[in-house]
Amino acid sequence: MRFPPDFLEEIKARLPASSVIGRRVKLKRQGREFAGLSPFNQEKSASFFVNDQKAAWFDFSAGKNGDIFTFLIETEGLTFPEAVERLAREAGVDMPKADPRAEEREKKRGTLHDVLDLAATFFEEALQSRAGASARGYLQGRALTPELQRRFRIGYAPSEKSGLKTYLAGKNVSQEQMIDAGLLIAGDDVPVSFDRFRDRVIFPIADFRGRIVGFGGRALSSDVPAKYLNSPETELFHKGSLLYNGAEARKAAHDAGTVIAVEGYVDVIRMVSAGFAHTVAPLGTALTERQLQILWRMADEPILCFDGDKAGVRAAGRAADLALPQLQPGKSLRFALLPEGQDPDDLIRNAGRDAMAEVIAAARPLVDLLWSRETEQGGFETPERKAALEARLREVARGIGDESVRRHYAQAFGERVQAFFPPPERPARDWRGNRGERQGGSGRRPDHAHTAIPVSDRLTRSGMLAGRSALPLREVVLVATMLNHPALIFRHLDQFAELDLGHLALSEFRSALLEIAAADHDADATAVRERLAASRFAALLSRLDAQVAAAGLWTVGPAAADDDAEKGWLQALTLHHRQRTLHKELKDAEAALAGEPSEANFARLVDIQKQLANAEGMEALIEGFGSSSGRQARML
Repeated sequence: MRFPPDFLEEIKARLPASSVIGRRVKLKRQGREFAGLSPFNQEKSASFFVNDQKAAWFDFSAGKNGDIFTFLIETEGLTFPEAVERLAREAGVDMPKADPRAEEREKKRGTLHDVLDLAATFFEEALQSRAGASARGYLQGRALTPELQRRFRIGYAPSEKSGLKTYLAGKNVSQEQMIDAGLLIAGDDVPVSFDRFRDRVIFPIADFRGRIVGFGGRALSSDVPAKYLNSPETELFHKGSLLYNGAEARKAAHDAGTVIAVEGYVDVIRMVSAGFAHTVAPLGTALTERQLQILWRMADEPILCFDGDKAGVRAAGRAADLALPQLQPGKSLRFALLPEGQDPDDLIRNAGRDAMAEVIAAARPLVDLLWSRETEQGGFETPERKAALEARLREVARGIGDESVRRHYAQAFGERVQAFFPPPERPARDWRGNRGERQGGSGRRPDHAHTAIPVSDRLTRSGMLAGRSALPLREVVLVATMLNHPALIFRHLDQFAELDLGHLALSEFRSALLEIAAADHDADATAVRERLAASRFAALLSRLDAQVAAAGLWTVGPAAADDDAEKGWLQALTLHHRQRTLHKELKDAEAALAGEPSEANFARLVDIQKQLANAEGMEALIEGFGSSSGRQARML
C-alpha cells in the first residue's frame, strides 16, 4: 500500500524520534541532539545520534540512517506497512483506507503541484516583462535585489483578468485544475472564471518539503479591498498549517538552535539576507495552534518577533495566551520586541544586521512577558488592587495544561509578587533584646538601589570573591575539565569552542587546548599538560590546579572517570549559560530602571538579582553522580 506523504508526516510530527528510538537505545542529550550506542554494532563510544528537529537518526558506525519507520524496519524486522501501522496507532492517527479513490487523490495532488510550479514560472517571467516594471520598482524600493527575487521566486501577476489562465491553458492545464489549485475565481455566480491574482507582487509559498502549494500577493494599487491576498484553502494549501520559508528555516534552525517568527514575507526575506536563515512567518494572520506546534518541532524555545508598538505588544500577548495551554517541560517561547515603529525590514536596512542581532539576543522569556503585561499599568497602591494582581496571575497559571509547568509558573509569579510588594522591615533587636536603629541610626528601610543579594557559601569558600588573583570558578571548571579529560573535547567540540568566557587568560588557554587536540587527536592528559607546561601557560596551569584543589572539585581532576567529568562539565555549562544570560538581562534591567523608575522595572531588577544569586550558588544534583569513579558526590 502506498501511504500519502502528509499521513506519514503527521505521524512523525506527533511522535518525536527520540521517544520512539529511546525505547530501544539509551539516549543522552548532547546539545541539540541525542547520542547513544549503536544498536547495530558493539561499541564503547557513542556513534548513534537522533535529531528530533530533522525527525531522523544517524548511525556512523554502521553507515545507516533513516526515520522512525526505517528504525523499526532495521531493528525489529518489520515491513514498512507494519511499521507505519504500529506508529500510526501510537500517534492516534487513523490509517488511510486502501482504495482506488485515495490513490487517485494522491495523483491529483501531484498534478496540482506541477500546476502551481508552472504558475510560479509565469509570475517570474511576468516580473521581468514590460508589464512588470511597476512591480520591479516596488521591489527595488524595498531593496529586494534581483538575486533575492530569484532566490525566493518572487513574481508579478499582470493586471489583465486572464493572463495566467491563458498561459496555463497553453500548457494543457484544464480549467478544473486551475480552480483546484486556487488560481482562478469561479462559481455559479461568476459567468467566466478569471485570475485570482491581478496586479500584485507574488510570493510563492512552499510546504515543508519545498513544493509550492500557494501564493501570497501584495497589491500595487492602493484602491483594492485587500493589501495582501493569499491562495484559498485547497487540497494543498492550508494557511494555518504552513509557515513562509518553513522548509529552508527548518534546516537552518538545527544549526542556529532556535527559530525566529516575524510577521511578513518581506521581513523574512530581509532576515534571511542578513544571515538569519532560521526565520519564518505566518501567512498574514495571527499565529495558529498548529503553527506553534510546528515551531516547537524546530526548536524548544522559538523566538517570536513583534513590533514594539502597542499593536505589537497586543499581538505578543495573544501569542502568549495561545501557548499557555500547550506548554510542556522544556517547551516555551521567547519574545523579541523591536523599536517602536520599525519592523525587521526597516531595522536591518536602517541600522544594520547587528541592530537586529541585539534585538534577538535580548528576547525575553514567556514568564517575563506575562508579568509585564499584568503589571505595566501600575496603580497597586491599595490592598484590593494588589489582591487583584495576584488573582490575575493565578488565573494565568491555571491556564497552563502541564501540571509541572503550571506549578513552576505559580511559584515564579509568587516570588515576583513577594519582591514587588515586600513587607515593611521591622527594626532589628540589639543584644539586649531592644528594638534599635538600623542603617547608621536612621531606622529607615534601606534604599531599593542598594538591595543586598546573598552570595552562596560555596562560592565564597572557593576564593572566587577573595581577590583579583582568583579565576572565575565556573569557567575554571569548564576549562580544567577539558584539560584533565581531553577525550571530552571532541564529544563537545562546538560547545567548548564557542563557549563565552569572560576571563581573557582562560579564553586563550582554551584556544591552546583546542590547538593541541587538533594536532594530536589521541593526546592524553599527561601529554597535554607537558605541552602546556613548556609554553607561556605554565603559570596559569599551576593556578588552575591550585584553585581546583582548594575548591574540592574532584570531578575536574584527572582521577575522575570521564563519565563523571562529563556530567560535571555539562552541569557547569548549563549554569554558565544561565549566568551569562542573567548578567545581560541585569544590564538591561538597570538601564530600564534608570530611564523609568517604576515599580515594574524595580521588581524586574530585584528578580534578576535574586536569580543571579541563585545561579551563582546553585548546585545541580544528578542521580548516581560519581558512581563511575566509585563514589557519590555533588558538583557545582
